[in-house]
Amino acid sequence: MAPVKLSVREYTARSADGEPLFLLHGLLGSSINWHGIARRLAETRTVFAPDLRNHGRSPGAGEMTYPAIADDLAMLLEAKGIPQATVIGHSMGGKAAMWLALTRPERVGSLVVADMAPASYPNGLERVIDPLLGLDLETIVDRRDADDRLAGDLPHPDLRAYLLQNLVREEGAWKWRVNLPVLKGSLRQIAGFPDPAGRQYAGGALFLYGTDSDYVTQTQLPAIRNLFPHARLRAVPGAGHWLYKDQPDAFVGAVQGFLRAGHSDTGTGEIPQRDT
Repeated sequence: MAPVKLSVREYTARSADGEPLFLLHGLLGSSINWHGIARRLAETRTVFAPDLRNHGRSPGAGEMTYPAIADDLAMLLEAKGIPQATVIGHSMGGKAAMWLALTRPERVGSLVVADMAPASYPNGLERVIDPLLGLDLETIVDRRDADDRLAGDLPHPDLRAYLLQNLVREEGAWKWRVNLPVLKGSLRQIAGFPDPAGRQYAGGALFLYGTDSDYVTQTQLPAIRNLFPHARLRAVPGAGHWLYKDQPDAFVGAVQGFLRAGHSDTGTGEIPQRDT
């Protein structure tokens, strides 16, 4: 299947001193999730925040796999005339960033992965997508009404706020700016990770994890070390899975420190001390 042309937000650096940054959002997110972080990182780097396929303003596509997403990103890099970039990805976007680095290492100058590992996770995402599919878009009044209707199935208000960023009113009707049927049909691939088939990424890599999250544990460390032999791991205290939202100052500080250190910063770094 051919790559799709991604919609992208661009933040021009005030005084660029390094390769561009690409920020990749998670499942059911969009480029707008990165807006505050992107503006801060754009002090020294030009930043691109694309909507991944089937999300935001980017086209829908029947295939939702990490190889397909990596093809889209490679085409975007080519279209922008960027030979190499630092790629930063959160959650699903972190897996996409890892796969791009493993399969096209010449395009990834360095890698930052936010609260994700190259591993398969339990697939319980239907509990999030099914309530969205069940929402009667023809009868809702506004986002507050939609929020009230979703509260029974999705009790966490921050999660609902994140999801409802995708609910937009266009031409007098409410619609989702995410391709929910395709995403639901692709949950096994999204929760998993492709077979790396002996690949490694030899560049600098930073794996950030929230201390209040259980997405990166001792269990995933062998896979991280095997695929990314120069990976550094760093905790973000007081952060859950959405660590860039929970602790934005710590997140930006860790990324900027990694960028300032350059690709030679390839020590073993910290490791998570808890296992769940």
